Order: sequence, then C-alpha cells, then structure tokens
Amino acid sequence: MSFETTYYSPNFVVMKEVVPGSRKRSERKKIVIVAMTGRMLMDFVGPADVFTTANIFLRHLDISEGYDVQIASPTAEKKVTTGAGADILCQISAINIRSRIDTLIISNYESHESSAELFDPFYSWLSGRNEKNTRRIASVCAGAFALAKAGLINNRKVTTHWGLNEKLQKSYPQLSVDTNPFFVKDGHIYTSGGVSSGIDLALAMVEEDFGKEVAIQVARELVVYLYRPGYQSQFASLLPSPESSGLSQKLRIWVMAHMQETLDVRRIAEHMNMSPRNFTRVFHKQTGSSPAKFVEKVRVEQARKLLEDTDNSLENIAEMCGFGGLSSLRRTFLRLLMTTPSDYRRVFRKALRDAGLGEHYPLNIIHHSETD
Repeated sequence: MSFETTYYSPNFVVMKEVVPGSRKRSERKKIVIVAMTGRMLMDFVGPADVFTTANIFLRHLDISEGYDVQIASPTAEKKVTTGAGADILCQISAINIRSRIDTLIISNYESHESSAELFDPFYSWLSGRNEKNTRRIASVCAGAFALAKAGLINNRKVTTHWGLNEKLQKSYPQLSVDTNPFFVKDGHIYTSGGVSSGIDLALAMVEEDFGKEVAIQVARELVVYLYRPGYQSQFASLLPSPESSGLSQKLRIWVMAHMQETLDVRRIAEHMNMSPRNFTRVFHKQTGSSPAKFVEKVRVEQARKLLEDTDNSLENIAEMCGFGGLSSLRRTFLRLLMTTPSDYRRVFRKALRDAGLGEHYPLNIIHHSETD
C-alpha cells in the first residue's frame, strides 16, 4: 500500500491512498441547483457563485477536481421567470436527470395551489433522490418545504427562513425546526435559512470537500464571512405580523406610548376595559403569547431601533424602553437575540452613518454650470 501526498497550499495537505492500476483523472462533482421560483435570484445564484468561484482557486492549485454547476428548472419548461424583470433559461430540467448527483440544492418553494399540478412530476422525481444517488441534498430558504413535501426530511432537524419557522413546524409536526442557525446538517440533508444563508451553506460544503484554505479564498473573493457571526434570530422581528392580530397591534401602539411605565397585566387589562383573567385568555388565544412576554418584545424591538438609528448610550436606551437598567436590557437581549446590545449595535447600525458619510450621501456630487 502506498500513499500520494498532495500539497494544495502550505496549510492544506491531503494524503490519498494509491491503488496500482487505478489512477484516473478525478471527476468533477455534479452540483444541481433547482430554481423553484425566481422571486429571489440570490437563492440559486448565490450558491452557484460560491461553487464556480471555488473552481477558479482549484485550478490555480492545479487540482483536477472541482464542480460542474448546473441551474435546473423544476418543470419540463426550462424557463424560470424571475421577479427581477429577467427570465432564466436553464439548460436542463431536473425531472430529466437520471444520473448520480453529488449535491442537489432546492432553492425556495413554489407554494401557489394553482401551480400544484404542474410541479407534481418534480416532487415525484425529488422523492426518489436518496443517499444512493445523491451524496448531499440541501435547501435554501423556503426550499425546506419542498424537501418536506417530498418526504426527505421526516424526523430531522432543519432550518428555514426565520419568518417561516412556525408555518413549517405546523405544516410538518414531525420535523424539528430551529431557525437560530444559518444552516443545519442532519446526515446527508442540509438546510439553510433565508436567501443569503445559501452562500453560508455553499461555503461550508466547499470546506467539507476541499478544506478550509480553499473555502477562505472563496469567501475573500466574494467579500463575505466564511463563518458569519450571530444567528438568524438577530434578523427576525419578535412581534407578530401586523395582520395577525388586531388586539396585539392596538396594544403595541399603547405600549409604545407608555414605554417607561410599569406595565403589568392588571394595568394593561384596565386599559382594554377587560378583567385581567379574561384579557390574558383572549390575548393568548389570538397571539400565542402572554401579555407580559408581548410587552417585553415591544421593548426589545424599540431598543433595537434606537441601537440602529441613534447614538444614545446603552444606559439611556435601557431607561427609555422601560428596562430599568442596563443589566436588565443586556439579559433580555442575550435571552431573545443571543447577543449583547453593544454587539447588536456594532453589527446592525446604519452602514453609511458608521462610515462617516452622514445624512448627505452621496458627498461627491459635482455641479456644472450651464456654460460647462
């Protein structure tokens, strides 16, 4: 038995067993990205750019392996209409693929009932994909719904866009949905969160295939993090959508006007002309939350806005939002957003203001006179 040592870079070395008579040119890994909907181009273009950029660095390292990237349509029609005013003409349709796939990525999900029959052949094809014919099966954003519909992620831990976690969990109770991480790996199944998380996932796959050094080079070229700091929950709104509950929206407006006051259930119920017991029951039925937790989330949302948009001190923000003190604000941020107020401000405050461009961007406007 002998081994071949391959130096991909000073910090990237791979030992491969050499079997006499078996030396062949390494095959490229077949990546198929299915563009389920063209509403968000980044859902499928982002991961594709990661793999094709990896090819550039692999060639520089004289590595014969790499990726054969194909964008596929989910239906027999190879044209995918996007929300960006452009149509994508795919070279292949997923339902015509019979060969082995290294990595299959489903980007987003077609949820319109009127299109259900059109996508039936695709789901039939997708349900036949398994570890024997596909090494990795993945989803981007709402693509987790497609994997669930095809029966590929039963009893697995998955993630999706933070705004879809409740819908996915209710639709498929057998899943364990966690929308904190940007992506989750459970066996040969990979799921990622909203839109740009597909890039995080693709980078992780490149690292899995060719090592950290190559993945870092790709991340640098694309000007993104190899390991993005934080969690999806830091991007999510803690409050129900405006149309979800009329009661919660009325209460939110009132809480915002009395932010610095003590707002217990008795005080809130009195404002709503209800008994504390009846108000708590009705509010929980409509929102799935207790009044106390709702008030806490309103305070956090206001604190987030002040951290993003103002230079107010953390102590001042804690007082303005009714937390009573900085320690209480910090504890609540850590519990709900898994970050501190200072770290949140560092990541999410207005980019132009942080860059010193102020409110008069752009600054380099040149005015020409009529005689110029």
